[in-house]
Amino acid sequence: MTPQQVKLIQQSFAKVAPIADTAAGLFYGRLFEIAPEVRPMFKGDIGEQGRKLMATLALAVNSLEKFDQLQPALTSLAQRHVGYGVRDEHYAPVGAALIWTLEQGLGESFTDETREAWLTAYTAIAETMKAGAANAA
Repeated sequence: MTPQQVKLIQQSFAKVAPIADTAAGLFYGRLFEIAPEVRPMFKGDIGEQGRKLMATLALAVNSLEKFDQLQPALTSLAQRHVGYGVRDEHYAPVGAALIWTLEQGLGESFTDETREAWLTAYTAIAETMKAGAANAA
């Protein structure tokens, strides 16, 4: 990720943070629409899960400038997700739901450049998590 991409991600996330609960609801609604097979993995309160999602996103967004320091946390998160039944193929619909949610929440300020920055970041995060999950298996 370039410094400009990190800046775009952080600026756009700052606009989403005030509507975190709404964004999380949009995200899970979209995820369950495009990947209904993942719904049974979410056994607890989806509102609480949404708060965890947004907190994790905030941590990732605020750590992008030092991604190497974020990697151990992502690996640990991935290893926990294996226990929930998460597989490599689940990362694509999660990414699609995330991008869709950002597009909905940010409207016209979600520019092509911002979209590309988020796609780059999500790809790096997902690849790190997939590698961490593979090591756990």
